[in-house]
Amino acid sequence: MYSPRSRFNRSGNRSSPKQNENIDRQIRVLHQAMALKLIAQPQLRQQVIDTIETRYQNGLLRHGGYLVWICLMECIDESPDDFIQGVIADTPQMRKLRRKTPFINVLTEQEREHALLNITL
Repeated sequence: MYSPRSRFNRSGNRSSPKQNENIDRQIRVLHQAMALKLIAQPQLRQQVIDTIETRYQNGLLRHGGYLVWICLMECIDESPDDFIQGVIADTPQMRKLRRKTPFINVLTEQEREHALLNITL
């Protein structure tokens, strides 16, 4: 679907499809790292759930996005592989949801840089 905003980057300049692909790939890599950390460190999960709930209550997250993120967080213990695959799914919906991730402050700056240096997706 055409969106006039999709042709522009954050600074208002036109962005190419190749630039968007690179950005999406980097975001997927970061989300893979965040998903692995959320599996390894369960104490971080509540802050993600709180972010999802707050954004939904404040109208910053639509119902469909809310359901996706909450369902993913609920399956993290039962099926960690499904959690990871859901978080990094290469679908239009997940690409859009990852652009406004609830996984804020999960990675340290050093972990973020490390993930980006080792892009494998």
